[in-house]
Amino acid sequence: MKYIILFLTLFVSPVYSHEMTPTYPVFDQSYVSGLSKTSVKLFNRRDDVRFYKIDVYDKEWNKVQFATENRLVIVNYLETKTIDIYVRNRDRIKIEFICTESKLVKGEVKSTGVSSRICSRIKRD
Repeated sequence: MKYIILFLTLFVSPVYSHEMTPTYPVFDQSYVSGLSKTSVKLFNRRDDVRFYKIDVYDKEWNKVQFATENRLVIVNYLETKTIDIYVRNRDRIKIEFICTESKLVKGEVKSTGVSSRICSRIKRD
């Protein structure tokens, strides 16, 4: 009986996450010489999360250096925020993924306490 209740609790409760678009971002030349730029939009569907961390990875999931206004972005519930990401032109060919990960504040975890991570794959020319 307890396994049935556990199953129903885990699989019947709604799952909320965040969204990141575009699915396949494209890097273009930036206004700064030697840098490429792309933009992603982050939409927060979780009322228990406000902080999102941004990371850039290569094919083997190694972190690639990048610049943005803030690596930890505050996005309120049902809000959309546009994030500009800058990379060196020589690193542009290595980049495979741009990821955002929800960050839970220790004292503010309301329900599941589950962090979500969403990645977009870079579109090649």
